[in-house]
Amino acid sequence: MKYDIIIIGSGPGGYVTGIRASQLGFKVAIVEKESLGGICLNWGCIPTKALLKSAQVYDYLKHVDEYGLKAEAIDKDFDAVIKRSRGIADGMSKGVSFLMKKNKIDIIDGFGK
Repeated sequence: MKYDIIIIGSGPGGYVTGIRASQLGFKVAIVEKESLGGICLNWGCIPTKALLKSAQVYDYLKHVDEYGLKAEAIDKDFDAVIKRSRGIADGMSKGVSFLMKKNKIDIIDGFGK
């Protein structure tokens, strides 16, 4: 297959560049060694923000009386917190995959140098 543009990595810069290039009429491929969306979406920014949100909600619940509310037996389930974080990242990666298909961008498993 011949491509006008081959992008290394499907992180926030890569997949957006691919989409725009495709919209401009270029034949595009993205080379990705792991999951679509790159490190930020799958292991860095997004999952970390999900974990921080769970911690924030837990902290709110520990101080619920300061909001004029009452709650008992507030506890945490780390497995569920991690599962939620992974689910958010997986869902967003599937969204990037949808965008690649919609914009007719080929994904090549591998890495660039």
